[in-house]
Amino acid sequence: ATGALMYRNAGQVCLAGTRFLVHAKVADAFVAAMRGYVEKLSIGDPREESTEVGPIIHPRQVERVAGFVERAVAGGARLLWGGAKHPFGAQYYQPTMLTDLKQDDEIVQNEVFGPVLTLQTFDSDEQAITMANGTDYGLGGVCYGETAHATAVAEQVQTGFIWVNSFGIRDLAAPFGGIKRSGIGREGGNWSFEFFCNIKDVVVPKKPFKASFSHR
Repeated sequence: ATGALMYRNAGQVCLAGTRFLVHAKVADAFVAAMRGYVEKLSIGDPREESTEVGPIIHPRQVERVAGFVERAVAGGARLLWGGAKHPFGAQYYQPTMLTDLKQDDEIVQNEVFGPVLTLQTFDSDEQAITMANGTDYGLGGVCYGETAHATAVAEQVQTGFIWVNSFGIRDLAAPFGGIKRSGIGREGGNWSFEFFCNIKDVVVPKKPFKASFSHR
């Protein structure tokens, strides 16, 4: 269910976790469960309360999303579902998931900002952490598992914040922001004072100041 939430707003959400890292032992079961949720998603007019996935913001972005998917498939990725424009309208794209990807694939290393998820499998915590940290982005993440274990892994993931066994919970008094190319600094709570202020340094010497250099 949490996985299907990543398609909300057609993936056009900064917090959408679009890279799925799943242990190889449970990958098949995960895909089967995820497929069941995706098949039930309501795609349509965003003004309708029942709609869960709406349009992409602009035709150029639709083509950008489609281009990511097409290049990934051409490079050896396998489509689990989706992978084409949706018949509802010109600015709709099918909820999509790709697997059989390499860490350096374009679609793994970049933000698609559309209803496209990638699935990579791992065999150990160390491998998963390396894969998670192996991009230039680091806004948020989600880590599922036994609470102590998941928390220990979460602490090693290079993101501004990370949810453990949950998603979407946010306290406005808590710091919010990313690292690497996902941003610098934090807002929320007391951090907002610094984030939204221009800090000015005014220097007033206690003794008369004599310049030791000449102006030219």
